[in-house]
Amino acid sequence: MRGKLENQIVMLSSLTPEQLVPQDHPIRKIKPMVDRALGELSPIFNQMYAETGRPSIPPEHLLKACLLIALYSIRSERQFCERLRYDLLFKWFLDLNIMDEPFNFSVFSKNKARLLEHQVAREFLGKVIEQAQLAANLR
Repeated sequence: MRGKLENQIVMLSSLTPEQLVPQDHPIRKIKPMVDRALGELSPIFNQMYAETGRPSIPPEHLLKACLLIALYSIRSERQFCERLRYDLLFKWFLDLNIMDEPFNFSVFSKNKARLLEHQVAREFLGKVIEQAQLAANLR
């Protein structure tokens, strides 16, 4: 018997991205390492940014996004920002809420370029790799 096609309806939901990402998804092992590395870099971020002015995209979001772009072979910042609109795993990884708007791709690109000038991306990746190697050696 053919099933009926039902239109989707908008409804209030109390689900969070945390509940929607499967517990056995491989990226769940990566996220704690990334969060630890970003915590260690927080003093550097504080020095990089002024106390006044227009707020930028948080450097934690930029670096996590760069990692997602690499892990998922996303071709461009524009494509990443578009995908961020509907990809709940990405929102979860970036600690965003389901209804949060994605980044504007041109603002994202400009903020990312400024962050990369400070060489903090290299230090971030080094810390994540170091943690991954330690975890592999403990097994």
